[in-house]
Amino acid sequence: MVRVWIARCIKKIIIRRVDMDLSILSVFLISLVSVALGIFFGLFINKYINKKNIEEAKEAANQYIRRSESRSKEILIEAKEEAHNITLKTEKKLNRIQLDLDRTESRLETRENSIKDLEVNLKNKNIELNKLLKKSEKNQEEIDISKKEIKQKLENITGLSAEEARVQLLEEVDSDITYEISKKYRDAELIAQSEIDQKSKMILAESLQRYASEVVQENTVSAIAIPNEEMKGRLIGREGRNIRAIENITGTDLLIDEAPETVSISCFDPVRRKVAIQTVEKLIQDGRIHPAKIEEIYERSKNEIEEIVRKSGQNAVFEVNVKGLHPEIIKLMGRLQFRYSYGENVLQHSKEVGMIAAMLASELKVDVQNAKTAGFLHDIGKALTHEFEGSHAIIGADVARKYGVSEEIVTAIKEHHDTQMSSVESFIVAAADAISAARPGARHDTLEAYIQRLEKLENVAKEFDGVQKVFAIQAGREVRVMVDPEDVDDVEASSLARNIVNRIEETLSYPGQIKVIVIRESRSEQIAS
Repeated sequence: MVRVWIARCIKKIIIRRVDMDLSILSVFLISLVSVALGIFFGLFINKYINKKNIEEAKEAANQYIRRSESRSKEILIEAKEEAHNITLKTEKKLNRIQLDLDRTESRLETRENSIKDLEVNLKNKNIELNKLLKKSEKNQEEIDISKKEIKQKLENITGLSAEEARVQLLEEVDSDITYEISKKYRDAELIAQSEIDQKSKMILAESLQRYASEVVQENTVSAIAIPNEEMKGRLIGREGRNIRAIENITGTDLLIDEAPETVSISCFDPVRRKVAIQTVEKLIQDGRIHPAKIEEIYERSKNEIEEIVRKSGQNAVFEVNVKGLHPEIIKLMGRLQFRYSYGENVLQHSKEVGMIAAMLASELKVDVQNAKTAGFLHDIGKALTHEFEGSHAIIGADVARKYGVSEEIVTAIKEHHDTQMSSVESFIVAAADAISAARPGARHDTLEAYIQRLEKLENVAKEFDGVQKVFAIQAGREVRVMVDPEDVDDVEASSLARNIVNRIEETLSYPGQIKVIVIRESRSEQIAS
């Protein structure tokens, strides 16, 4: 049984193997046939597609050719039309040019005819002119003969030669002309002066009523209060070493006298004097006074004063509203906070001049910013007059030019005290400076200098002939001259006033302006009995 079962199993295995081989073979054959059919049909379809594409390409080419032929015909028609239009335009243009040429030719012919007529007229005029010249020469000869005859008759009548008569006549005419010129000049001067006075008063009044400033005067004594007399000894130090250290470090003089509980600081430089005052005050507060401490406190005080100077300059610039200034110029303006001129604070004066100059410029239709800046900086040289030689105006102009200020402003700074000025800004700054200085209480001087200045003014006017009395009034800003009416008439009075003004300008220096008035009074007296 086992053998039979094994045989059956082997048989089944063999049958399955044979079936499997047959199935594989059949699959292979089917695949091979399918590939062959696919290749055949692919070649057939490809041939069909290629044939169809060729036909479509031929059709497209034929259509393109037909369209090209149609377009070429259209282009040819358009070109013919364009050529026809160009031909028409050219013909019109040529016709127009020909017409212009005809007109020009006609005008030229007309002008040529006119020129021929003018030539004929000119020839006729030349003929007439030659006749007139000959007649004029003949008349001149007759006049010369007549003049000689008249001259001879005059010499016989007067007994004078022609030269002597000419000199006498010229002298008489010169005298008459001089008098007439003086009279005309006086009348014109009176009219112009009246108009100028009226206009200037209006401008000044308009400017002054728009600005009012404080009056800051100099404290002439820089005194420092001390708590007791012992502090004087401590300031002096052993064998005077402390006072020598203070003077050497600060560059000032420390004056210790018998005045109770007071010491004084003396120095021509107001900034150094201010630093020294603050140094001594802090030493007194600290109580420790020796050379090392003096130097330490001095450096601290110096830095504080420099900061005050800087802030003072910035505040002044902000108050006046001046723009574009170099920081060094602002610092120099701040130093003027401690500078006084004729008892007037120079920084306050500079601010005032800047504001007044701006107002005058606005009234005169001049650049307000330039006038304001020039007025504000006009005394900047006073911050350096003790360091450089020269007038404060020249020093100030050099400093302004160094730090990039415009040349118009530099010129105004330089010329604000000159008698000859080259720009309107210079006149405005000089006027604003004089207005500020002339305000009541703005400046003060010693009594002796005041009296000497008035005496010099009066003596200048007394030097002229015909002057009887001279009075200097209004603090020396007005001079009244009384003249002899027999020696000086009304016309000569105007010339005398002008000569006195010129002499004052040449011989005296003065702030502001001086008005000269010549008074001529005629009196007629009779006694009834």
